[in-house]
Amino acid sequence: MRRQAGFFDVDDRLKRLSDLGDQLEAFEAAVEFEAFRPELNAALTYSDGTQGGRPPFDPVMMFKILVIQTTNNLSDERAEFLINDRLSFMRFLGFGLSDRVPDARTIWLFREKLTKAGAIGPLFERFDATLRQSGYIAMSGQIVDASLIAAPRQRNTQDEKKAIKDGRIPDDWKDKPAKLRQKDRDARWTVKYTKAKPREDGSTPPVDLAIPVFGYQNHISLDRGFGFIRKWSATDAAAYEGRRLRDGLLDKTNTASSVWADTAYRSAANEEFMERNGFVSHVHRKRPKGRPMPEAIRRANNAKSKIRSRVEHVFAEQKDRMGLFIRTIGIARAKTKIGLANLVYNIKRLLFLRRIAAAGSIVAFVRGFKHRKHRAGRSRQTKSGAEANQNRSTTQYGCVNRSIQLAAPGPLR
Repeated sequence: MRRQAGFFDVDDRLKRLSDLGDQLEAFEAAVEFEAFRPELNAALTYSDGTQGGRPPFDPVMMFKILVIQTTNNLSDERAEFLINDRLSFMRFLGFGLSDRVPDARTIWLFREKLTKAGAIGPLFERFDATLRQSGYIAMSGQIVDASLIAAPRQRNTQDEKKAIKDGRIPDDWKDKPAKLRQKDRDARWTVKYTKAKPREDGSTPPVDLAIPVFGYQNHISLDRGFGFIRKWSATDAAAYEGRRLRDGLLDKTNTASSVWADTAYRSAANEEFMERNGFVSHVHRKRPKGRPMPEAIRRANNAKSKIRSRVEHVFAEQKDRMGLFIRTIGIARAKTKIGLANLVYNIKRLLFLRRIAAAGSIVAFVRGFKHRKHRAGRSRQTKSGAEANQNRSTTQYGCVNRSIQLAAPGPLR
């Protein structure tokens, strides 16, 4: 039999969610989302309300909805449902049970305004600036790489494909505006090569696998010190990733000049560009054509891979846990989607670094306490001396919370 609802049932349930580890609550504690308001207001250009009409939703709250969507790979319709359904989403957005929730169309219009204004770039730079102001400066060099982001495949004829590659609209689509709106003319096909898995008998197939992919690319520059994405760009899947190195992908504010990348970025033009701009190349070298890989180059590439491989964790996080997939039409909307994924990754990376800092403070305290206890046990002390030692230990235990607070400060502003 159901009991009567109490006055504090919702508060008790929210407390239970906090105890279980609410990720969105951690987002709220680590990031001051009000810092994004200037960029949001500049992009949205809402009216002052003098002409009447229903007032718009708060732009910071709407931006938080995009963060929820990106973190959980939600469509607009699914986001509307889950905001109404989940208490953790309501708390993150500042909603009560009786508050009006934006519908799917409102969420789409908000994201569309940000896309037309090109606001995702300034929003990303705003958060990067807060990271630097909090001490997370780019250091120890940078790692450059790109990842393919899939999009819904297009079923086009050969003539339609040729017209799209030539930058034209197929003749059959001009008289069908509804069909034209559903065709992504910016995404491209490419082939992704991967190593074939060994057979059951342990032998390796003589050829690698070629997997066709349709969609876009996410190009990033990752700082080696803290693991944040500092620079990024989005292109179609067929774009040559090595060319992006010379198109503003490198972070010139990094305290170190080293650059790590795979063989796709090894070219005379890139090497000359990095040398001219003060960067030190640690780009993988290619195998000489028609000859086996020299042992010295193989060892050098292996040493570089130990550092360069860290960037693969970023793409694994975005594709596996965040489920990054382009559902929109056109390169402009794809840039917004990819930019949000890069921004949310940096937020999650910040939470990880703070947890590591807090855990390190506790471990350092415990080790120091055990060391002091061991020294005290070996020395011959009087009863009064033992009591004084116990008081000092109690004082040290009282410092745990303060050490955690120093290691994990308040939200970034």
